[in-house]
Amino acid sequence: MDRPLLQIDGLSLARGNRTVVHDVSLTVGRGERIALVGPNGAGKSSLIQAICGLLKPSAGRIRIEGADLSTLKPRARAAAMAYLPQDGTVAWNMPAIEVVALGLPFLNADEVEARAREALDEVEAAALADRGVAELSGGERARVLLGRVLASGAQILLADEPVAGLDPDGQLLALERLGARATAGQSVIASLHDLSLAARFADRVIVMHRGRVVADGPPRQALTAGILHEVFGVTGRWLEEESEPVLALSRRQSASER
Repeated sequence: MDRPLLQIDGLSLARGNRTVVHDVSLTVGRGERIALVGPNGAGKSSLIQAICGLLKPSAGRIRIEGADLSTLKPRARAAAMAYLPQDGTVAWNMPAIEVVALGLPFLNADEVEARAREALDEVEAAALADRGVAELSGGERARVLLGRVLASGAQILLADEPVAGLDPDGQLLALERLGARATAGQSVIASLHDLSLAARFADRVIVMHRGRVVADGPPRQALTAGILHEVFGVTGRWLEEESEPVLALSRRQSASER
């Protein structure tokens, strides 16, 4: 059996005096397309940041191809993972192509420019290459930042709300590009609030609730009526379509609405 690309064992995380992730254990293999879902405050962003090494666990361990995350040198960590944060802020008004190039710290200048332009083209943002990111719309900047992650070529792509701020076409583009990377052998973990998009994008859905993993499996198995009711407070059913199943959701009625 192949060694997991990513292995998390008994991971807990605290922010201040509050534990935000409780005893999470999971493995990720190569080429997996994972949607991490859950209500606000479920621990999704904290888990992603821990995998990146941005948050130190209070318990448990994270291993990349068997090596403890804390032992990886910067170059090895950059080759292992790339992170797209939820906050799309860029501190300086750099040209878009230079922002994408930040994902390629260990290549020579010619290789960096070529890879950066390829990534901008991949996210249909080639025309933005020489424009300052502060002059871009939120959706345009989101495409540039996605391009930075794609340019890295890292084994694991971690995207925290990669469709936030994008119009419908941009949302589908982002998920298609991330999905294509998984098909090519990279592993993708993306946190998503839109459960219908998550079901469409992912071959595996991990549901978090109050800092714990409460479901993990293919979309139909993870997003059951019981999970939708208990975790998200909605009712839902799967609609059969010719191309792929669709998840239809509706709010539960409150007592005052009945």
